[in-house]
Amino acid sequence: MARLADYFLVVGYDLNKRVEGEGQGRILQRFPEKDWEDSPFPQGVELFCQPNGWQLVPERQPASFFVAVLTDINSERHYCACFTFWERLDSPQLKKTEASELDEVDEQPAVVHSVQVFAPKSLVLVSRLDYTEVFRNCLALIYTVHVDSMTVPLETVIGNLLTCVIPIAGGSQRTITLGAGDRQVIQTPIHDSLPVSGCSVAQLFRQLGIINVLYLFCAALTEHKILFLSSSYQRLTDACRGLLAIMFPLKYSFTYVPILPGKLLEVLSTPTPFIIGVNSFFRSETQELLDVIIADLDGGTVTIPECVHISLLPEPLLQQTQTALSMVLDPELEVADFAFPPLSTQPSALKIQDKEIRAVFLWLFAQLFQGYRWCLHIIRIHPEPVIRFHKAAFLGQRALTEDDFLMKVLDGMAFAGFVSERGPPYRPTDLFDDLVANEVERIRREETCPHKVMNHIKELAEQLFKNENPYPAVAMHKVPRPSDSQNTAQSQSPFPLLDEVAVQLFIDHATAKLKTAPPVVKVEVKGMVPSGPPLGELWRGLGDIVDRNGNVMANSARRLEVVRNCITYIFENKMLEAKKLMPAVLRALKGRAARVCLTQELNQHVLQNRAVLDDQQFDYIVRMMNCTLQDCSHMDEHGIAAALLPLVTAFCRKLGAGITQFAYSCVQEHMVWTNMQFWEAMFYSDVQNHIRALYLETEEGEQHNNSEHEGSGTGDEICALELASEQSRLWPTLSKELQTERVQKEESTVFSQAIHYANRMSYLLLPLDTSKNRLLRSSGLGDVESVSNSYVTNSIAGSMAESYDTESGFEDAESSDVANSVVRFINRFVDKVCNESGVTNEHLKALHTMIPDIVQMHIETLDAVHRESKRLPPIQKPKLLRPTLLAGEELVMDGMRVHLIPDGREEATGLMGGPPLLPAEGAIFLTTYRLIFKGTPTDPLVGEQVVTRSFPIASLTKEKRISVTLPIDQFVQEGLQLRSCTFQLMKIAFDEEVAADLAEVFRKHMHKLRYPQHVQGTFAFTVGQCGKLVVEHKTKDKNQSLKTLSKNLVKTAKRTIGRQYVTRKKYAPPTWENRSSFQSELDEDEISVSEEVDQSSHTLSSTMRSSDRQTMSNVVERACCRDYQRLGLGTLSNSLTRSKNEPFRISTVNRMYTVCRSYPGLLIVPQSIPDTTIQRICRCYRQNRFPVVCWRNSRTKAVLLRSAGLHAKGVVGFFKSPNAPSAGPSQADSTSLEQEKYLQAIISSMPSYSESSGRNTLSGFTSTHMSTSGKWGSIRGSGRLSAYNPDVGTRLAGKESPQPNGGPSEALFLRQQKAYLYIIGDKAQLKGGKQDSFQQWEVVPIEVCDVRQVKNSFKKLMKACVPSSSTSDPNMSFLRCLEDSEWMALLHRVLQVSVLVVELLDTGSSVMVSLEDGWDVTTQVVSLVQLLSDPYYRTFDGFRLLVEKEWLSFGHRFSHRGAQTLGSQSSGFTPVFLQFLDCVHQIHLQFPMEFEFSQYYLKFLAYHYVSNRFRTFLLDSDYERIELGVLYEEKGERKSPQVCKSVWDYIDRLNKKTPNFYNYMFSPEDEEVLRPYTFISNLKVWDFYTEETLSEGPSYDWELRGRQERVVEDTPDKPDISGPKSQRCIVWPCYDSLNKVVPDIITKLLQDLQTLESELGQTSEKWKDIWDKIKTTQRTEAKLESKPSFSSSLLMPSNLSHQRRSQGVYLQESSMGSSINLALDCETSATSTPVAGRPSTSTLYSQFQSTESENRSFEGILFKKGALLKPWKPRWFVLDKTKHQLRYYESRQDKECKGVIELAEVESVFPGTPAMGAPKNIEEKAFFDLKTTKRVYNFCAQDSLNAQLWMDSVQSCLSDA
Repeated sequence: MARLADYFLVVGYDLNKRVEGEGQGRILQRFPEKDWEDSPFPQGVELFCQPNGWQLVPERQPASFFVAVLTDINSERHYCACFTFWERLDSPQLKKTEASELDEVDEQPAVVHSVQVFAPKSLVLVSRLDYTEVFRNCLALIYTVHVDSMTVPLETVIGNLLTCVIPIAGGSQRTITLGAGDRQVIQTPIHDSLPVSGCSVAQLFRQLGIINVLYLFCAALTEHKILFLSSSYQRLTDACRGLLAIMFPLKYSFTYVPILPGKLLEVLSTPTPFIIGVNSFFRSETQELLDVIIADLDGGTVTIPECVHISLLPEPLLQQTQTALSMVLDPELEVADFAFPPLSTQPSALKIQDKEIRAVFLWLFAQLFQGYRWCLHIIRIHPEPVIRFHKAAFLGQRALTEDDFLMKVLDGMAFAGFVSERGPPYRPTDLFDDLVANEVERIRREETCPHKVMNHIKELAEQLFKNENPYPAVAMHKVPRPSDSQNTAQSQSPFPLLDEVAVQLFIDHATAKLKTAPPVVKVEVKGMVPSGPPLGELWRGLGDIVDRNGNVMANSARRLEVVRNCITYIFENKMLEAKKLMPAVLRALKGRAARVCLTQELNQHVLQNRAVLDDQQFDYIVRMMNCTLQDCSHMDEHGIAAALLPLVTAFCRKLGAGITQFAYSCVQEHMVWTNMQFWEAMFYSDVQNHIRALYLETEEGEQHNNSEHEGSGTGDEICALELASEQSRLWPTLSKELQTERVQKEESTVFSQAIHYANRMSYLLLPLDTSKNRLLRSSGLGDVESVSNSYVTNSIAGSMAESYDTESGFEDAESSDVANSVVRFINRFVDKVCNESGVTNEHLKALHTMIPDIVQMHIETLDAVHRESKRLPPIQKPKLLRPTLLAGEELVMDGMRVHLIPDGREEATGLMGGPPLLPAEGAIFLTTYRLIFKGTPTDPLVGEQVVTRSFPIASLTKEKRISVTLPIDQFVQEGLQLRSCTFQLMKIAFDEEVAADLAEVFRKHMHKLRYPQHVQGTFAFTVGQCGKLVVEHKTKDKNQSLKTLSKNLVKTAKRTIGRQYVTRKKYAPPTWENRSSFQSELDEDEISVSEEVDQSSHTLSSTMRSSDRQTMSNVVERACCRDYQRLGLGTLSNSLTRSKNEPFRISTVNRMYTVCRSYPGLLIVPQSIPDTTIQRICRCYRQNRFPVVCWRNSRTKAVLLRSAGLHAKGVVGFFKSPNAPSAGPSQADSTSLEQEKYLQAIISSMPSYSESSGRNTLSGFTSTHMSTSGKWGSIRGSGRLSAYNPDVGTRLAGKESPQPNGGPSEALFLRQQKAYLYIIGDKAQLKGGKQDSFQQWEVVPIEVCDVRQVKNSFKKLMKACVPSSSTSDPNMSFLRCLEDSEWMALLHRVLQVSVLVVELLDTGSSVMVSLEDGWDVTTQVVSLVQLLSDPYYRTFDGFRLLVEKEWLSFGHRFSHRGAQTLGSQSSGFTPVFLQFLDCVHQIHLQFPMEFEFSQYYLKFLAYHYVSNRFRTFLLDSDYERIELGVLYEEKGERKSPQVCKSVWDYIDRLNKKTPNFYNYMFSPEDEEVLRPYTFISNLKVWDFYTEETLSEGPSYDWELRGRQERVVEDTPDKPDISGPKSQRCIVWPCYDSLNKVVPDIITKLLQDLQTLESELGQTSEKWKDIWDKIKTTQRTEAKLESKPSFSSSLLMPSNLSHQRRSQGVYLQESSMGSSINLALDCETSATSTPVAGRPSTSTLYSQFQSTESENRSFEGILFKKGALLKPWKPRWFVLDKTKHQLRYYESRQDKECKGVIELAEVESVFPGTPAMGAPKNIEEKAFFDLKTTKRVYNFCAQDSLNAQLWMDSVQSCLSDA
């Protein structure tokens, strides 16, 4: 029972306290005077009576009524009903002030004396019950009694009001009367717990609409600030009441002020959430609130600020709720489009509608919270139940972990209240409990069908309505209202002061009566709260388990089977089986079911909390645990970490000396262990189990195994809550002693669990190596909290590894950091759980003292474990495979165990099909020559394969440190990424067994080897010496020797020249014996050559001293001279005796390398130029590289010259008009004249110069020459000829040509005659040059690629071909990166210039290439021009000569561009030579029949020019090579024959053994000039950049190749005994060497021949001899045969037209040798090369020719008589019914058909007679004839029977036809 009204007040205007026109209210009277004990008087009521402020008004206002709500300090709500009316003030002393006040108010000048002022007065009723209507009636009655001056005393009415007592709930009706002729019925609700809403909810929806209210609803639940605005106070109260009603069963626990007085507006800036109503009058003040959601009830809007994000209900719930609400509020919507709408679709009455809306929200909460009782942990039953909610398990099982809304709701205060209110298992239940327990299944079934949902909602609405209106409404109200006349009367007396004593008497009398009355006992029906269906069942009904991202994961039974099998294998010690399953298990563990399965399986192997494993088992179990935990979130919503927690403290291994290592020390790296909520949930769940066990001790048998308990505990929970409910019911019946005993038992249970958990937490939070702060993370453990862990036993007393000394506190400062943070973390945990579960303070203190000891003890155990675990033998890892080394190659560092991580190339990772060869585990070896990884794939399915990746150490271009996460161990490891310019990338991660300092030593050694101090430190020089020598060399001495060397050079240049050449010691690498003297020998061995020759003492005559002659004999043998002689550019004798008829001579001016350091010793210059001129000219050119002749066209006698670009001063003097007047013969002038003379001498050496006929225009010769000679690439390009139109130079130079005389630009080549000499110069240099129309030379400015461009382009190319990591970004695809690198564009530019020069030379003009320093682009262009123009350079000898001459002798800076030494490290790697080889490769692709060497030859050179295995490509010029003594030693005797110093000798040697370098298609034509297409679309990416052979590493070191082949061939023979041997083999593109596994047919046949010969014991012939024989026989046969066969066209030079040849088979090459099925294979199909002549049916058929038997109806040998005067020959005949022909071949094996007789033309077949020259000894009947329309064929079979068979067969064919 409760009082209807606690207090009654009269509040009036306070005249004495007026501040600046702001009035104040004061309480005039209050009844009762003293506070009730159970409800203190609320303060500040007077503020709420006039929320807008107390003011006087000039007119009487109508009386008003509203209810304000005040909350007291105990968060009890008091309802203040305010009834306000207005009274006239007559007090004369106030009039003046009043008047001025009114002025302010109304701003009307008022006449002072006639002022009428009205002041507000309020009657206020304060109650704890919310009966708005009753309060309105009561206060109105009091007012009526006063106004109408009724006879009843006001004191009586008020006394009755204050003594009226009504029940709080129960549904009864009470009739009350206040004794003024009134009667009211008060209806109490049935259930106190359900809110009473009247119509307020429906009103709220009408005012704001569905979506807006849903926003407000979600905002209130997720604790946002909500402000209502309205001009009506009562509406504000109703709206707030409505919002609270739809939040049921949650209760709002923050600030709740439905009507906020204006004076208290600052409350709105509070940081806490609130629901507040404010009069619209204050709207402007609310505008600046940034984080408040404002709902305007009058305008129907909800304004959400930008910074506020409201989490909405999860879909599909949101949609379903909206649909249901719209069906309630707007039922017409659904049928609005019907043609025949139902007659009545009116919404229900307002009060019914109100309940329907609330039913929708009740239904919504039942869905949100279903199964919540299964996630309650009961941790104390007595004296009061303590209950905790396991949020993570709830979200996990509902699969809503990612849902923002639910997360916030569960974390909110309202839900905490919900748990404490509804958690206890023994209490009265209400509608919501029933709904959540019994109707959930129905809700799930019906949620998709709106009409069924509607029916359910109507049922719920009915119950809600019944709760408020249990009986039909009775019209018994009778409340008098004031009469209208009185109301308006002017002479209304003020409300009188009441007699307090009279009222107090009433109150005292009533309280006395209550005391004597018997107590009203309302029996509360308590019962056990039903839990409803368990969560698991609800969701498992779905069939699949939903993972945390909401993706349905199909956990097939097969996956779980794999997990189970693997665990079984591990415990049965079948490690090999387990290893094979491991990758599949780790994949399966991504799924939740598999993880649960894992924990259950592992549980079965734990006996008495312990399971001792051996090292490998331990390793596997830990790995699986890590993988399982890795995918768990830190919330552990699926309870996986919870299930593993007991296991990590159970599995262990013995480390020896009585020390045990537990699994927890290896699974600490997971966030979940640092999450306080996880530990709390775990703790509570364990406490619950123990409390349950405590009360079940009596029935021992019932205790279930804890293993079923998963996270929220599916099997046990029923028992725990039911048991708690039962105990709560019995509690009052127990004796005091029993009660205290139970409380103590429970308390000690919680306490012992707290100790246990302090231990557990120290296990999982202290890192194994406590000395390292490696694992301190700022995230989990508060300030510097550690995330790792380690553990020894399951109980605090249990077998610790050592005896502890608890005193040994925190001496070690470092470990104490870890210790302190862990202690702090555990203390926080213990404080929280012990306070919540009611542990006494003494116990808590004891815990706090224990924790540091526990942690310290544990640290000591860990130290021992850590110490021992370091001594463990490493887990059996794959044996390290040793690489095979070259002769003379030695290990610098032995193998270090590493993992080879996959990079961006996807072939090896198995992503593109095939097995995953990477990642592989093995070792990295550093030798004097290479860096080698050798190992086996970690995937057990390909574990037998060997993976090798290596590259020469000299080709390393970039090394960077990386950190790698290995897929299996999940540990981050240090690693290196090494990139090589042989297009190789190694990403390696060092194994944990490799010490960090060792990895550092490895890096240092690698750097030393990569950048030796001097070129003599490279492998080509050190080969054969001990590897240690290289690494530990004293660099200091070497530098000194170099310094002295350079000094000697300058000083003793002249003296030593003659002597040194003759008497030099050969330089040879020191042998073992004299290694110590290596340094001194170096000093002696240098040749010193003078740089600045003293002009006077050394005359530059053309005659040489005798001492120089021997030197010259060496020079003559060099490549240059051999080539000059071949080209007829003068012989040495010529140059000495100066024969005048030769236009050129060989000059020895540079024999001492004094004129130009980087040129060869002998140079070709015009005959007429003396050496003195040369010495002057050379200064005009960069690096003194003046123009010299390097090739002459044998047909047109045009010459090709090369030089560097001009120095700037030279440019100006040279190209300005030479005849300009000058003040005097300055230095510049004279040199430019000499230069001009030099060029003129070159021009006059050309035969065409004397013939005037040669002066045709360029356009003329372009057209005439192009069609006649030369060969175009084999891909026809459209518009090809237009590329060389007359303005070819302009096109190459850029948009515009240089403008002579500043006039309009004209095409550069449009001159009346062609120039005799074209100078290809750099556009940038030739600016300002002026063209002289009388000169006979012409400058073609072109843009050349800068060295920097090449360098950057190459870097990008490497990244494109060998990306370091795979990416799905479309902008990073291979082709996009290739385009970005611009490598192809650079090739195009070089090729384009080269083709231009070829054109010019071919038309008889000489060309001088004069670009940059004359040693990069110049060399590329000059070499390519010679290669295209002269077939000789396309042979082995020619190409070698070309490279030696143009690249080596003419000083391409190989060492500098290849960054081969420390000095050139900074300049970086620039592959100019590689670019040239790529150009050659492009030409080779377009003209496959023009080159004697194969593509493999080019790749071989590309690899070895950077490998430093040979000395060929070392150093920057001949001068440097002579100086080091490496130039001529190759001719001398070799100290170590197995070490080849020249790449050319090596190739020669190999070429004798194997045809790999040879191109079988080689069939050149004489004097063939090639003109390849240079457009980028015609260029192909060189497969040298992209291919890889993981089985053996790069195939360019042949010695290694042979050895590995042998090993491979031995192994396969063993297993093949079992079954029939298959001819098929699997070829993996990135693993196998294709040309070895699938060789082309010719190579295969040659190999077979060799093996057969060796089997027969014959000495095998060289492959070249065999090949040559075959070719000669082919030639002779081709001559004998009348028509050319297909085979001849391929294997020998043919005389067919150009047309045929240029279409020449365009065949791609594989990595070595040609992979085409040439020769014998091609002949089977006529499609490979078109043949001239009329296509007969046979040729059409032969395209589909097959060798299957069905096409051969009958076959055998017949003798056939040849044509006139030809003999009989045996031939193999085939009768083919299908094609209706009789074909014949030379022999049975022959594939090439020799002739065809069409059966369609056969007229008859008949026996014949022997003709002349027929075979002897054959009976007459064996002959038969075949008559066709054209001729008669004579045949002879072996015997008559055979002849008869043939005749019958042919006859049957004819008759069939």
